[in-house]
Amino acid sequence: MTEAPLRLGTRASLLATTQSGLVADALRAATGREVELVRITTDGDVLSGPLAQLGGTGVFVAALRDALLRGECDLVVHSMKDLPTGDVAGLRIGAVPPRAPARDVLCSRGGETLAGLPHGAVVGSGSPRRVAQLLRARPDLEVRGIRGNVDTRLRKVDEGEYDAIVLAEAGLVRIGRTARISDVFETDLWPASAGQGALAVEVRTGDEVAGLVARLSDAAAETTALLERAVLRRLEAGCAAPVGITARIDASTRTAEVTLVAEVYALDGARAVRVERSFAGSAVAAATGRTDAAEAVVQELLDAGAGDLADLAGGAGSSSGAGSSG
Repeated sequence: MTEAPLRLGTRASLLATTQSGLVADALRAATGREVELVRITTDGDVLSGPLAQLGGTGVFVAALRDALLRGECDLVVHSMKDLPTGDVAGLRIGAVPPRAPARDVLCSRGGETLAGLPHGAVVGSGSPRRVAQLLRARPDLEVRGIRGNVDTRLRKVDEGEYDAIVLAEAGLVRIGRTARISDVFETDLWPASAGQGALAVEVRTGDEVAGLVARLSDAAAETTALLERAVLRRLEAGCAAPVGITARIDASTRTAEVTLVAEVYALDGARAVRVERSFAGSAVAAATGRTDAAEAVVQELLDAGAGDLADLAGGAGSSSGAGSSG
């Protein structure tokens, strides 16, 4: 008897369905099972206003999780940076597929780099972290909030509403819009949102589908993205806290060393606290090691005054990240 298709829950946007399609293809190849996409509308797709006022990027996640818990689908795919760090009873991350680039990029109307934008240029971003980073680099800029999917934001640049916008490189790569990139911000100087560029495949705890989904996980992506999330969770950062956290693996070292950069900014970008730490890959490959590493990083940030710059009292595990859906 033919097995029923696996039902993969996804947001309906071009980026979300593209990402989910990549997971579906990988799951078909790994298991031989058919996979069908179940499109789900989230509050983040229909409500207007700044994300921080709507509850942070977690508004893109709740409807998917509810559908999974109700059994309307067998797995869901999230952009890792949109996934709240708190545990949800009955659900867990079943896989972290290979990661796309974690960097932020600039898309400007005339192809200018950040340094080449005219004085007072209008730059769009819905992320407090990106706003702080932009103002830290160019205090003269006028940074305005922006909502909408990737193509909507790019159109607002083309129509002159903004001179440039900042987006995640991963999304542009996945939907084939890399020609719009005019500047790339390297993560050692411009750390991104925790988990940016990574996907999280969420399943029901104890479900037999979990064993199939686990075949998709990539060790490097899992280690770096989950280490970043561990730091964010330990920071207890509110959804409006400007925090950048990026980990990378240097495979050339004997222990595949993992270097993590974490920065906390004042909202106006005037001040920042930075911590850079390296760990043996084997030390942060498991959850307990990542928790210990996060404790050390966060303690160093707090000792350096990070708590004076941003709201870091959102409650353990309550953070929904400091990024936007772009």
